[in-house]
Amino acid sequence: MRILVAASITLAGLLTLSVAAQQPAPADDPRFTGISTVLDAKDLSAARRRFEPGARSAWHSHDNGQLLLVEKGRGRTQKRGMAMREMAPGDSDYTGPNVIHWHGAVPSQEFIQINVGFGGETKWMEKTTEEEYAGKVRK
Repeated sequence: MRILVAASITLAGLLTLSVAAQQPAPADDPRFTGISTVLDAKDLSAARRRFEPGARSAWHSHDNGQLLLVEKGRGRTQKRGMAMREMAPGDSDYTGPNVIHWHGAVPSQEFIQINVGFGGETKWMEKTTEEEYAGKVRK
């Protein structure tokens, strides 16, 4: 739960900082050692999505990648050609640009995710089949 709270606070901070100009922290700023610069976050997006048990997305990709954070329940994700991964609260998963993948809930529990996008489009493909959804889980 602490990881989830920290991730949520960090995400809120990122979104808040998106309105700030890109400025280095002053040399005497007690919050940092060295130079730390606020970056433009205009392409960041964040959303929450709830999946009923067994619900999942179709295969898709994101032009600039996506970060998933698990808020509640258990989820599954799979990058094409790789083993499926199950996730629990506090877990995260990064999918790089243009990597085809899907994500959703395990068969027996709901799943609430926070997804962070980095701009660009989402390209949707075929639905995830029952066989793919029931596939081998990576340990």
